[in-house]
Amino acid sequence: MKVQNKVLVVTGGGNGIGRQLVLELLRRGAHVAAVDINENALQETVQIAGNLASNLSTHIVNITDQAAVEALVNQVIKAHGQVDGVINNAGIIQPFVKVVDLNYQQIDRVMNINFKGTLFMTKAFLPTLLQRPEGQIVNLSSMGGFLPVPGQTLYGASKAAVKLFTEGLNSELLNTNVRSTVVFPGAINTGISVNSGVMTKEQQASMDTGKMKMTNPDQAAKIIIDGIEAGKTRILVGSDAKFMDFLYRLNPQRAARFIFNQMGALLK
Repeated sequence: MKVQNKVLVVTGGGNGIGRQLVLELLRRGAHVAAVDINENALQETVQIAGNLASNLSTHIVNITDQAAVEALVNQVIKAHGQVDGVINNAGIIQPFVKVVDLNYQQIDRVMNINFKGTLFMTKAFLPTLLQRPEGQIVNLSSMGGFLPVPGQTLYGASKAAVKLFTEGLNSELLNTNVRSTVVFPGAINTGISVNSGVMTKEQQASMDTGKMKMTNPDQAAKIIIDGIEAGKTRILVGSDAKFMDFLYRLNPQRAARFIFNQMGALLK
């Protein structure tokens, strides 16, 4: 789907990849409804958008609140007149600890935001998208959604759920005008680990000095939107995601050991 003159909803639009998706969509002539739970972050996105903000609306929504998500559909239509696509980008990571050390509140928070939030947004907007000449659903999974990462097992489980949900949805929609795309970002330099309080700045910096370099969020956004416009149903973001996708298909055990050697030191 070409994004020019289309209306797309982007969750997590206040920072990281989400903000860059909003900005890149606006540059390409799309109209955007940016969704985030953080009002200040959304306003920063508006300020950065500058003159392009005339095609941007902001919506403060907790995507784990089913009623709020369902109400969002009419809010976006009121602001833009239509909805052509949804990019479910919002997500969080877990503390870098083993499953045995995670409490149930942490587990619920990760699963609710990463999977249920994506599910609620998809369910809410899909009926409207099916009425459009063409529609698009884009769900961000993760490299950790197909590859076991020590200390991020629950995060990986939530993103694996997003992966299979999106792939199943794509099969269900084959004879419709709506397409679904799953995205697998590798390590993205968004500061999510530091902002979530699960990693120090030193640890974050050490990850970027290893064999797999981080991708900048603006570059990630361009890759994702290029993939959408090319009609891809599966998008890998970053050289690390591409490499690990290849290695995991070739030798899952070797791939898991490789990631353990890279990430194991983060476990306490």
